[in-house]
Amino acid sequence: MLDKELYERDYNLWQERSLKALKSRNSELLDWDNLITEIAEVGKSQKRALKNYTQRLIEHLLKIKYWQIERERNLAHWRIEVRNFRGQVLDILKDSPSLKSYLEQNYEDWYAKSVAKVEKEFDVSKEIQFDITELLNVEFFG
Repeated sequence: MLDKELYERDYNLWQERSLKALKSRNSELLDWDNLITEIAEVGKSQKRALKNYTQRLIEHLLKIKYWQIERERNLAHWRIEVRNFRGQVLDILKDSPSLKSYLEQNYEDWYAKSVAKVEKEFDVSKEIQFDITELLNVEFFG
């Protein structure tokens, strides 16, 4: 069995040895507990990234739609940010299509949190103004 303490002492070396053991199909050398933890963390990391990019995308779409005072000066920047965040969301969904259901389940909550964040700067309608289809549409800018 792989030294479990190596995980704490030298994560990179632990990872290299784990990969070598997996490639050689040598299950006796695997630190199963930490390997399970790592695999679970990858899923959590993807979900956190999807949430963060989606909320930032919503915030910038709301800016384009509602923030009139800063609009003229910042519109081009906001559009670039929309493209960037949407691209990140689409990349995550391309790599892990099953996360689309996670997005759908949480969209209303994430939208509400995005509204709460930006309404400190400008007035925003609390009703959902664009759905997931529009959010993911590369031509849509609010």
